[in-house]
Amino acid sequence: MVSVPSPTPGEYSVTLTEPPLRPPLPVKMVIAGGFGVGKTTTVGSISEIAPLTTEAAITEVAAGVDDLTHTPHKTTTTVAMDFGTITIDPTLKLYLFGTPGQDRFGFMWDDLIEGAVGALVIVDTRRLDDCYAAVDYFEHKGIPFTVAVNTFDGRIEHELDEVRWALDVADPVPVIAFDARERGSVRDALLVVLELALARAEG
Repeated sequence: MVSVPSPTPGEYSVTLTEPPLRPPLPVKMVIAGGFGVGKTTTVGSISEIAPLTTEAAITEVAAGVDDLTHTPHKTTTTVAMDFGTITIDPTLKLYLFGTPGQDRFGFMWDDLIEGAVGALVIVDTRRLDDCYAAVDYFEHKGIPFTVAVNTFDGRIEHELDEVRWALDVADPVPVIAFDARERGSVRDALLVVLELALARAEG
């Protein structure tokens, strides 16, 4: 605050104050995809708070239903959602909601996407069949989304153009590669979704 010295009689005084800081705008984004593609890892890598996870141990019965071929060391699975937050800048804060990957928990998706501006659909190129449901879901709902190929072991099985063709996603839908374990890579992927959502809103 800056104050002008007290005026002499008949003069006015002027006081300049800084405008109050506004809290960042809350924006909801969904992290989706099939079983074991890296949704929980993605949220955990970027969240500025300890992420809220609803994971349960994979039982022998569940292991007989869920394909663990490419994730043999996976011992838990999300049964409700993952939640985390990240402040992009002083004006914008993302609230991240990770969906469960198994079909039997799909009934929760409608609640989780309510109010979301967009979605990051994570893909494992070793098992593209698991990704069709998520892509179809967001296309049907008309929610802007980006297909993000998780680079397991630092590589992907198929080129991004091949992934686009295999998933039959429209040209305006971004198809990118990222590493769910790397904070900077996750940030860049989320910014792609955010830019897509803003462009949709302005259009």
